[in-house]
Amino acid sequence: MNVRRQHISGIAVAAVTALGLGTLSACSSESAAAGNTDKFDVVASFYPMAFLAEQIGGDHVKVTSLTQPGQEPHDLEISAKQTAQLQKSDAVLYLKNLQPSVDDAVAQSEVKTKIDAAKLTSLEEHGNEVGGHAAEHDDEHGHEEEGGLDPHVWLDPVKYAEVAKGVGAAFEKADPDHAADYKKNTTALVAKLDALNTKFKDGLADTRTKVFITTHAAFGYLAERYGLTEEAISGLDPESEPSGARVKELEKMAKADGVTTVFYETLVSDKTAKTIAKDAGLKTDVLDPIEGITSKSRGKDYIAVQEANLKALQTALGAK
Repeated sequence: MNVRRQHISGIAVAAVTALGLGTLSACSSESAAAGNTDKFDVVASFYPMAFLAEQIGGDHVKVTSLTQPGQEPHDLEISAKQTAQLQKSDAVLYLKNLQPSVDDAVAQSEVKTKIDAAKLTSLEEHGNEVGGHAAEHDDEHGHEEEGGLDPHVWLDPVKYAEVAKGVGAAFEKADPDHAADYKKNTTALVAKLDALNTKFKDGLADTRTKVFITTHAAFGYLAERYGLTEEAISGLDPESEPSGARVKELEKMAKADGVTTVFYETLVSDKTAKTIAKDAGLKTDVLDPIEGITSKSRGKDYIAVQEANLKALQTALGAK
């Protein structure tokens, strides 16, 4: 699922460093000692993984995220110190092929419990147009798709819940002394995600338009889940530059489909989104891929930011 350009490989390695591999760990009766704490030490690759570990682990875990708040996960560079810290952890929770450098560090580590979120749900091939009448748009406009295996499963509450269940099971196996609590916490988290799914389903059931434009193709799973069509300026790589033809196509499509808003995100430059919006006479707003929580985030955690995303979509799509 390595959908980034070649330069991402080195960036990802750095990412593992920045993320702070040192604290994630969960796998044997000796795990606590391995992390030099009296808790189950878990190293998470970036925020969506850290959120799961914290919610499921509760008071029994110490979670360290390799990616710092405000840092674009794909740009993470891992240090030798972080790699050494990773070795001391009880478990590592990551999403393979999102951050190649993290993948390399995990593969070379001796951590017994390695939890790959990509194996806990199904991944799909997505391009820069996903969901709803994407196929119809392909036939109409015949544009080239820029895609690959999409890693953004956490933006779909249903898929994220599937990952949560897998993480909970892994924690129970790695730290059996606290298995009952992990099971209880997992059940509670899944219930929250189920409720979030219901809010999205009900809130987006009746809208004036089903099409929305984003800076890059992060919301494909969400679009498919709720019967929407995501039109991304760029593909799965947030740093790729759109072609002139793609920009013109988006402007034409926006008018035909009644699109009102071009969404951008807080951790990536909004220059292209705002330029397209200005040229097409559209508004701009934030749709957060929740790769990290900062002071600019519209909420203090995953659930709160997703609820803010829902409100932004409802406004842009003309929810009734």
